[in-house]
This record gives sequence, C-alpha cells and structure tokens, in this order.
Amino acid sequence: MAYRIGIDVGGTNTDVVLLNEQHQVLAKTKRPDSADILTGIRLAVEDVLRLSGVDPSQITHAMLGTTQVTNAIIERRDLNDVVIIRLGAPATRAVKPLAGWPADLRERYQPYAYIVEGGHEYDGREISTLNETELYRIAREVKGRVQAVAITGVFSPVNPAHEERAAAIFREVLGEDVHISLSYQIGSVGLLERENATVLNAAVAAVAKRAALSFKQALAHLGIHADLYLTQNDGTLMSVDYALMYPILTIACGPTNSMRGAAYLTGLKDAIVVDVGGTSTDVGVLVNGFPRESLVAVEVGGVRTNFRMPDLFSIGIGGGSVVQASGPSVTVGPRSVGYRIVEEGLCFGGRTVTFTDAAVALGKAKVGTHPVTLDAALASAAYDVAVQAVTDAIDRMKTSAGKVPLILVGGGSVLLPDEFAGVSEVHRPDHFDVANAIGAAIAQVSGRVDRIFAMEHTSREKVLEEAVSIATAEAIRAGADPGSVEVVEIEEVPIAYLPGNAVRVKVTVAGTLASYGTSAAIQGDDDARP
Repeated sequence: MAYRIGIDVGGTNTDVVLLNEQHQVLAKTKRPDSADILTGIRLAVEDVLRLSGVDPSQITHAMLGTTQVTNAIIERRDLNDVVIIRLGAPATRAVKPLAGWPADLRERYQPYAYIVEGGHEYDGREISTLNETELYRIAREVKGRVQAVAITGVFSPVNPAHEERAAAIFREVLGEDVHISLSYQIGSVGLLERENATVLNAAVAAVAKRAALSFKQALAHLGIHADLYLTQNDGTLMSVDYALMYPILTIACGPTNSMRGAAYLTGLKDAIVVDVGGTSTDVGVLVNGFPRESLVAVEVGGVRTNFRMPDLFSIGIGGGSVVQASGPSVTVGPRSVGYRIVEEGLCFGGRTVTFTDAAVALGKAKVGTHPVTLDAALASAAYDVAVQAVTDAIDRMKTSAGKVPLILVGGGSVLLPDEFAGVSEVHRPDHFDVANAIGAAIAQVSGRVDRIFAMEHTSREKVLEEAVSIATAEAIRAGADPGSVEVVEIEEVPIAYLPGNAVRVKVTVAGTLASYGTSAAIQGDDDARP
C-alpha cells in the first residue's frame, strides 16, 4: 500500500492530511504554526502517523503548500541581494528597472541594476547585438556581492537566446551556486512586469531553499523518504528542484490549494469557493475544476508583476477577527487575534470579543470550551456585518447576475450560514477544515506557455502544436508523468497592432505525478535532525 501526505503551512495553522491510494482521508490534523516551519511540519505529521497507524516507509509522496515566500516579500526578510540585468539598450533606457517599486525595496536593489545592449523584436529579430563585454564587466564587479541574478530581455518569451547567453556569462564568472532567474521562464510578454517578477523570483530563492530543506528534514526525522513536491498558485504541483528555480510560483498557493480541495471534495467543477481562516477570508472561482486566473497585473508586496496568479478577492474577516463597537457602529476585523483565539477569545476563556464569539453567542456555531455571554444586539450586529462582507465578496467575484453554487472550506467556515444572496446552493463538504491540505495532496503537475507567435510563414495548427509541445516539456520538467499529460486550456489572442499575423497563444497542460524521486535536488542530510 502506498500513501501520500498533503501539508499546508498557512499564516495561522499547519494542516496535514494522510491519504491512501484511493485518495481517501485516513487521518488529518490542525496545529498552530510554530516559530520555524520545520517544527510545525514535524509535529503535525507525527499526529497523522499516530492517528492512522501507517508505517512511515509506506508514504511515497509528500506535497507542501507554504506561505514562506509570500511572507518573505511582504515582511522584507531573508531576501537575496540581486544583480538586475535588462537586455534592452538603447530602446528601453527611458524607464529604468524597479520603476514603481516601494521605496525601501528600490533603495536596496537599485545599486546593482543595469541596462545592457541586447533584446529582440516581437518576431525574434535582434534589437541590437548582445554586449557580452559589458556583461563580463558587470559580472566581475558584482562577484561576491550578490547571491542571485535576474536577467530580462525585451521579447525574450519569443526569443530567449540573449537571456540564455547572459546567464552563461554570469554562471562562468560567479560560479554554479549562484541562482539565476530568466524572465522568459517566469512572466508574460510585458517587459516591466515580467522584469519585476524575475527580480522577486531571484530575491526569494534562498527562502524557498530553506523551506524545502526544512520540509525534507522534518519528514526524514520521522522516517519518511518520499518524493517531495511543492504546490503552485494555479492549483498544481511542481517537483522540489523545479520549485527551487521558480519559487515565486508558490505565491498564493494556499487559497488555490483550498479551491482544488473544494473541487475534489464536492465533485463540482464550476463554483465560488469561500475559504475562511483565522484572520482573513479568500474568495475565488473554480472554472473546470481549477482556480480562475487573474487577467490583470497583480501586486506582490507592492511590486507589480504579470506572472500567472489566481483571481482572488480577500477580506480581513476570519474566525479571530476582533469585534468593536463605537456607539451604534459595529466593526469586525481587520484586526485579528489569529491563532491566539484559543487563548484570547471569549469562547476559550479569554477577554477579546471575536467573530467566533458572536456566532457562538447566537447559536450559529459550537466552538470553544467556555460559554459566551454577549449582548444579543452586539452579537447580531457583528454577525450581520461579517456575513454581509462575505456576501459582497461573493457578488464581486461573479461574472453574471445568475445564482451559482458555493463551497465553504477552511476552519472558520463553520461560522457562516447555509444561505447567501445570489447563491443557488451552499456546500460544506466532509473535511472542509483541511481542504487546503487535501488540495495539495491530490493535485496534478502542470506546464504552460504564454508566447507571441508570427503565423505569416506557418499554419495555426503548427503554432498550436509547438505551444502544446513547449507546455508539455515544462510539465515533465515539473514532475509530470509524460504519458499522462493532457491539454487543460488553449487560448489564442490575435494582436492586430503587430505585423506578420501575430497571435498570443496561452496553453496549459496537466498530468499525474511521475514515479521518480525529486528530493535529491536539496543539499542536506536525510538523517538531519532539527
């Protein structure tokens, strides 16, 4: 018998589930997050092993969703020093790298930002010859001063030759250990947003490596030597070595894990998903079983990017949201006690009034260890405020006035009612509280391409075939079984303002997990102890 573990490390709890070969839940647990990711994972996995009685050696796959990368950017901690190379002189000198960045990040990264001759037109022709002499000079100048390199070329998603050559130069001078991020592998065709995403990807490489190593060590401590995967923000998986190259793809993976778990637990492919945690509520949309992708540029830590992100709307209301009254006005959140609700909430013997306490006082939920005595008018007003905020968020994510099914997941979803305006039916499936960990455990592996093709000298069929081939190769690199890869989505967007019958093609494919191991990509002792 082979088993798999799904792990989701959020901002409040570490959730773990253990599944059998039929993807049935054998054991689950929720534990408050620890100061370090290693301890939290180890203790939570110990719980499910004890509850299930499963031999650790029979666990063949382990999947992790984590907010470590997101938190590092937001909190500005543990980031790499990065040399930023834009291949686009003289055409792109008008707007320098880091334009529009928050002042603190711009001040940190501006000293090592350069614009060098190179780059391509939309059809792959050179704008100017790559200035290799300048690249060698810059590489020697920054040697020993940076831990990562971010290289962005004009229209590199069409022709990546200059980015690849620049990477070879920096690797030659700085050595094999330096992390190098290439924009054509990360973002879409827009130069500035793609450059921003590439710099962030390089900045968080060390954070991702520490998280992955902690993941491996926590499992090895328990005798689990499984194939390791991290979850992406499109609801799919990637092998650890792939994740170390593209750690930015883990941003917002928590809500997408919940959405994939919601789809699996209910069997619904098209629905609104509301994921209620201790501090916030995320609202997303399932389309054909996968999270709907955002069509606009998304800011990460104040930085505008264009790499793929889920279309989410978040509100500062969760189970630990603090209720405050000022005269006739009642507010719920955004301030929250978070995981400390078990110490500070009225229903646990504390003194802070939370959204959970309002629901318990009204008999809407049974939570906690202590009875809640709360003014009925205050409790009712607080509950109505919170429910209305969720209702408004649901309405905001809908694309039509018609009623749609709704899936409630997350530990805090027990506080919400069974009916909402504009909703046809409300589903709160079994194991809703750990839908995020289930979504990680059952996910597939994906690959995608987003590129401009000129059809002037070729056919549509050949262009689509090439795009599918590129996306399939990416899926296999990420850990998919080559024989299982299938096309999930194809999108074609003609670009009328470019000559040559240009078209933007986006292809997404997905497949099941390959059987080979991936943990060897992390340098560390399998028997390492925390």
